[in-house]
Amino acid sequence: MSLSTKNTSPGVPAPRASAPARWKQVAAWAAWDWGSASFNAVMTTFVFTVYLTSAQFGDKDENSAVLGAGLALAGVAVAVLAPVTGQRSDAGGRRRTWLTVNTLLTCALVASCWFVFPSPDYLILGVALIAAANLFFEFAGVNYNAMLSQISTPATVGKISGLGWAMGYVGGIAALALVLVGFVQPDVGWFGVTSEDGMNIRFVALFSAVWFLLFALPLMFTVPEVPRQEALARLGILASYKLLFQRIKALFRTDPHTIYFLLASAVFRDGLAAVFTFGGVIASGTFDWELSEVIMFAIFGNVVAAAGSVVGGFLDDRSGPKAVIVGSLIGLILAGTAIVVLGPDDQDLFGLQWTGDTTFWIFGLLLCLFVGPAQSASRAFLARLAPEGKEGELFGLYATTGRAVSFLAPMLFSTCIVIFGSQRYGIIGIMAVLLIGLLVLLPVRSPAARTALPVGKE
Repeated sequence: MSLSTKNTSPGVPAPRASAPARWKQVAAWAAWDWGSASFNAVMTTFVFTVYLTSAQFGDKDENSAVLGAGLALAGVAVAVLAPVTGQRSDAGGRRRTWLTVNTLLTCALVASCWFVFPSPDYLILGVALIAAANLFFEFAGVNYNAMLSQISTPATVGKISGLGWAMGYVGGIAALALVLVGFVQPDVGWFGVTSEDGMNIRFVALFSAVWFLLFALPLMFTVPEVPRQEALARLGILASYKLLFQRIKALFRTDPHTIYFLLASAVFRDGLAAVFTFGGVIASGTFDWELSEVIMFAIFGNVVAAAGSVVGGFLDDRSGPKAVIVGSLIGLILAGTAIVVLGPDDQDLFGLQWTGDTTFWIFGLLLCLFVGPAQSASRAFLARLAPEGKEGELFGLYATTGRAVSFLAPMLFSTCIVIFGSQRYGIIGIMAVLLIGLLVLLPVRSPAARTALPVGKE
């Protein structure tokens, strides 16, 4: 079906352009992104994974490789299990219910990181908890992304998607600032917490779980459930997979460019996730930054990323999501390459002198600037293609293809560390994933010139 206002073919639902934006629901939806920053920014990027890969748990390079391997295994599990989560929650009219369940499981696993003491004996436990939390967080994300079409119109989807990402980054700023002031910097932090036995970082895990839960609550009660689809709701697990493959086959026949986009976004989204997952790890392990320095960079980085998301959202609604994605990926590849080439050493080029710290500040902030627009525009790209009433089905395919390669960037990150013998060169693996995603994306036509696809049978 076409999303164009010119399409008046019989049986084609009217576009949603006339539907008003549901701003109370938008606020609740964006609040979930705000709360999830405690997992994305604090736990998996700038604090807890930095703690796990520190010398307290053994060799830094080996710890980084173990973390990469653990996240890769989680990615494989998501790829196997995610195909039917969006489909079944959508068909059963339980999109909000399953978002709630998976959010609660994520919070419980994050809180369990309290038991990860600073010893090599606890490395596997810490990696396992973070990997499992990633698994359920991704399941929640399937339903969260599908809700975008419930609360937006074709004229506002870019801005609202960008708002969600921006709220996530600003929420990250707030969470990181509280963590820095309350637990990391003081000798004796809030509630009498000290650094003995890693108590301050373990307490950060409890804080992150509570933060996520509090800001996720509005969405659990605000955005309504979607209608139940009786025929699909009665399908078993194997039948759901069979239906999935039928849809992919039909999709390839009727609209191969949607398949190309799903494949391209699967690759570059994995690279985008890796930029944030391993950003703090690289700052600590390669540039020898203290945790407080990593958190300060993270606060500035989230400011830049939030601004990039907002600007990218407006450009999306005006120039189209593909232009935003392509420009962002090129910027990411150039900035990441500069970090690899220049490294932590002092530089003196053409009379310009700067330290390794300056290198990471400049090019690391550029990475932050481009990540948000690429993520937001990718989600908006697909939302523009989704027929009304079948958003969950299409975002289920989005999750399926995305997580099918979710092991790729962590695997290449770990592999490059092993090959070159230094954490610094793990960045090469991440940049390679972004480049592949960009090359696959280039031939894909923009949604404005496309028709929406038949992703399911009535």
